Amino acid sequence: MARFQILSLDGGGVRGLYSAAVLAKLEERHGVNIVDHFDLITGTSTGGIIAIGLGLRMLPREIVRFYVEAAPRIFRNPLGLRSGFHWLRRKYSDEPLRRALNHGSTFGDHKFGDSKSRLVIPSFSLAHNEVRVFKTPHHERLRTDWEIPAWKVAMATSAAPTFFPVCGHVEDSRLIDGGVWANNPTLVGIAEAVSMLGVPLNDIRVLSLGTTDARIKRRQALDGGGIFQWIRKKDVIDILMRGQSAGTNGLAAHLIGPQNVLRIDPIVPERFALDCINEKELLSHAERTALHDGPAIADRFFDHRAAPYAPLHPSSKEN
Repeated sequence: MARFQILSLDGGGVRGLYSAAVLAKLEERHGVNIVDHFDLITGTSTGGIIAIGLGLRMLPREIVRFYVEAAPRIFRNPLGLRSGFHWLRRKYSDEPLRRALNHGSTFGDHKFGDSKSRLVIPSFSLAHNEVRVFKTPHHERLRTDWEIPAWKVAMATSAAPTFFPVCGHVEDSRLIDGGVWANNPTLVGIAEAVSMLGVPLNDIRVLSLGTTDARIKRRQALDGGGIFQWIRKKDVIDILMRGQSAGTNGLAAHLIGPQNVLRIDPIVPERFALDCINEKELLSHAERTALHDGPAIADRFFDHRAAPYAPLHPSSKEN
């Protein structure tokens, strides 16, 4: 079987601007369309928003513009008042995010199944206490998700606990951010390729794109600390996300070989918040990534053309 390439996009809140900018810079520098070279795209949370945008054929530079223009409205925090409010309730309303995603220049009235690429988007259901994965109709068994409006899937994968309320727009399922179990969705993509599409492990190649990695010296107070010490500076959240991502990358390398997984997640000196955009710095890191890692990405991925994708909508199978 021919090579099968997966683009995996991490969660990371507003740091998704970095991921989108890297893709935009790669297109600009190498004269390619990213989506032409990947047979499946998987993304969680902010990475899920980018993945859906790519599937609907938004250009990466258009997704960059979405982050720059929409983030200040989505994460509006006048006078820092929401920081204290955050201890008692979700920090932000999800209405600005809904309006931004549902706008005609982003997803508009498109359905999830309108994607021109195979997509796998993780979420989690509080109602059923189980994972919920949204999939385009790339297999005859996948008969339902394609009808869901694209903006609803984006809301479901990005409903970060404590930041946004649960997403009740899909089947009243009380869905939350897929980052609680698959912030780095590389294994989700590999599993889909193998189990649903029958791709041999040896044929899979993965480009895994993070949202920058700030190496933090852990406080000694954690060594024997209790609940207060662990949650006081959100250490537990950061460590769980970091540990899950590192473990995922290691397992992926074991499954398909380290030479077949390229992980891009640069170490940065500053710690970027999930909900506070630092446009200049993130774009600077994206420029540097495209400059230093772009040639390796091009050599390993851009010589492959994704096979045509024909969605298996129920209506198309009946005709």
